[in-house]
Amino acid sequence: MAARRAVVTGASSGIGAATVRLFRSRGWDVLAVARRAAKLEALAAETGAEVLVADITSAADVEALAARVAELGGADVLVNNAGGAFGSASVEESDVDDWRAMFEVNVIGTKRVVAALLPHLRDRARATGGADIVTVTSTAGFVAYENGGGYNAAKFAEHALVGALRLELNGEPIRVVEIAPGLVKTDEFALTRFRGDEQKAAAVYDDVPGPLVADDVAEAIVHAVELPAHVNLDLVTIRPVAQSAQHKLARGTLTPR
Repeated sequence: MAARRAVVTGASSGIGAATVRLFRSRGWDVLAVARRAAKLEALAAETGAEVLVADITSAADVEALAARVAELGGADVLVNNAGGAFGSASVEESDVDDWRAMFEVNVIGTKRVVAALLPHLRDRARATGGADIVTVTSTAGFVAYENGGGYNAAKFAEHALVGALRLELNGEPIRVVEIAPGLVKTDEFALTRFRGDEQKAAAVYDDVPGPLVADDVAEAIVHAVELPAHVNLDLVTIRPVAQSAQHKLARGTLTPR
């Protein structure tokens, strides 16, 4: 029996790269997709994954992605992981271009990839009995917070996209899974948000006991698609124990009262 194949976007670092590594360790074929060729090439050398340099905000690149999936023989799983937060300012003072960029990658990009790969996922579902679409959103898509309005709005929209898609695919053997992480410590997320300001980025995680790391989220993604085909994890919210809610984060040692 041929190995199952997963397509993972935003695969060059963080959660995406961790997901590629975990799928490969479990015997999956993987097509890793991202914009940065050098990082993809390193990941390919490390894991043996197929790679494709593509920007999901580009219609032409997404068409090329769909063509590559067809060349490889289809896909069983799509992991929509590409996304990001740009800037940290109030609704009044934030940059409209940052908002536009966040909607392009988190919402429009996800829509583009889903629409382009659904025919291939359907083909695989006909052949094997099922397929999966997993989208990594954020708890920022459920609860708004100060200076996060643009990212909140984009992730609220992506959450709605996933919900609508699940309803639209009802009756088909295609699971629609949403993984919504809270605080995850990765090399680049906060650094990108704060325009490369290492001090501000580090402060996000300062003295937080046991923040999530990319491998934790990857484990949830792979677990969801390796469950029996009739079991769907509609929504998985994953946070560190230290984070009870967006606004409730413990710093320092966790101690029983």
